[in-house]
Amino acid sequence: MPIHPAAEMLKPTEAAVVARVSVRDVHRMIDERILPETLVSLDDGRRVLGAACGLVSFYFESADRLTADERRFAIQEASTLLRPARLRNWRELVGSDWTIRHGFLTVDLSSFMRETDEGLDRLAAARSLVVSDPEILGGTPVIKGTRIPVHDIAASVTAGIPFDRILKSFPALDLSKVDLARVYAEANPFRGRPRGGDALPEGAVILSDHRIPRHTGRRDEGS
Repeated sequence: MPIHPAAEMLKPTEAAVVARVSVRDVHRMIDERILPETLVSLDDGRRVLGAACGLVSFYFESADRLTADERRFAIQEASTLLRPARLRNWRELVGSDWTIRHGFLTVDLSSFMRETDEGLDRLAAARSLVVSDPEILGGTPVIKGTRIPVHDIAASVTAGIPFDRILKSFPALDLSKVDLARVYAEANPFRGRPRGGDALPEGAVILSDHRIPRHTGRRDEGS
């Protein structure tokens, strides 16, 4: 049985998608040690525990209501619930009491953990939708059962191409697959320089050559 993403150490790009913040925000949580060391790994590149994405989201979402010290305290307290043994029962853990109390401060993290659970499920679904096979477009990630490059679909969504136009160009897809393609591409962006117009993989369809900045999340700052 595959491990649930809640118990995985996610790449910063994956954690950013689940937490709905920017990748820079995730790096900030690591650099400034806002997340306890038990929730972070630096052994094989930077990684953040999947279940901790709720704490990342909380830190930035509550920036206009709580001080940095109050948010850090809540994260430290909540991190004790995210022990490996408890993560085996992630579904039960999500529904447990996430209320943090300290003197006059009372913080309920339940909504952030529920949203994280939904985000982790979407990440898992996006992963299962995509395959990379050397025999298919040289290993380019494609939608399972097709030769449709997943990043091309995501780029069309980012460029604002209407969904009905995308579905007309790719009849093998539906709205759910298009959305999950976007999730996968944000969690696994291209590395290095973008491909040139003459280097599109076989089977790719150019819907638009208009480029817009990539969405970076709900908040970018919060001290």
